[in-house]
Amino acid sequence: MTIDHKSRTLLFPNIGKFSMVIFALLLIISGIRAFEIFGFIFKENVKTDQVILIPTGSTFDEVENILNKNDVLQNYKAFRWVSKKKEYRENVRPGRYEIKKGWNTNQLVNLLRAENQSPVKVTFNNVRNFNELAGKVSAYFEFDSISLATELKNTDLPGKYGFNEVTFPVMFIPNTYEFYWTASPSTFIERMYAEYQVFWNTERKEMAEKLSMTPIEVSTLASIVQEETIKAEEKPTIAGLYINRLKRGMLLQADPTIKFAIGDFTVRRINNQMLETDSPYNTYKYAGLPPGPINFPEVSTIEAVLNAEQHSYLYMCAREDFSGFHNFATRLLQHNLNAAKYRKALNENKIWK
Repeated sequence: MTIDHKSRTLLFPNIGKFSMVIFALLLIISGIRAFEIFGFIFKENVKTDQVILIPTGSTFDEVENILNKNDVLQNYKAFRWVSKKKEYRENVRPGRYEIKKGWNTNQLVNLLRAENQSPVKVTFNNVRNFNELAGKVSAYFEFDSISLATELKNTDLPGKYGFNEVTFPVMFIPNTYEFYWTASPSTFIERMYAEYQVFWNTERKEMAEKLSMTPIEVSTLASIVQEETIKAEEKPTIAGLYINRLKRGMLLQADPTIKFAIGDFTVRRINNQMLETDSPYNTYKYAGLPPGPINFPEVSTIEAVLNAEQHSYLYMCAREDFSGFHNFATRLLQHNLNAAKYRKALNENKIWK
């Protein structure tokens, strides 16, 4: 039995036309999807320049929440899709990331996946003890001040770097340094040791040697000079004065060491009771430099000691105009006159302590 042409047409409609319609629809759908995917990857998605912090241990959902909280993206669906394709969901990296307005999703995910952190500039100065140091420095890092303070107070730590407990602060030279936000307390300390070694190069060591001092002794004297004045132009003069006294075997009689010994730097008037404080830091009682620094001397102050002014001054007293400058003297008689003027100014201004 055969089927004529008319019967075949009824049984098998024009499959070619039907297939072309289906194919065209699929092509349109695929094109739309391809366009959507292309947009996911390459269309601008970052709204503004921002810095985002991703804490250690964060999950992908937490990263998305951070981005959402900071209103970073226009299209979060795109971020999820690209992250999945690039396997970032399972490989979240902590850090501090600077992202730029106009970036596409691909650029953002590549940055985060590669852990391409932007360093932070860590600056510290005007620091007198490790608690203050930890408080200032921790503001730049993921770790908190307690973590750093605890590490710094480890009694075994100073010896690791060739210091003892009282000389250890000289290793931390105030300046500006670049770190990653995720650096640990131990990484910070290691870096400070490396910077200390860089600072105390051959040239500076030779300058210290010409003063018959070690780098630690230079920093210890610099810590006293730093407490004595905020006037940069006076620092080399004051350094030279103390070096003159050291060479002559005179007591330094530095008021800042008394303040350190009694634990109060707010004192403006040193009295006889304070001078009797029994402490190795009391330079009115004990000759030479104190056992260690009384603060963290800055680079400019250390340089002032290394380049101490050569003169014959042996005495100094704050000026009676409270300008922050000092009157210098080569003889005790002149110094006593300067001191009397300063005491009179203190009395007239009712400054008793």
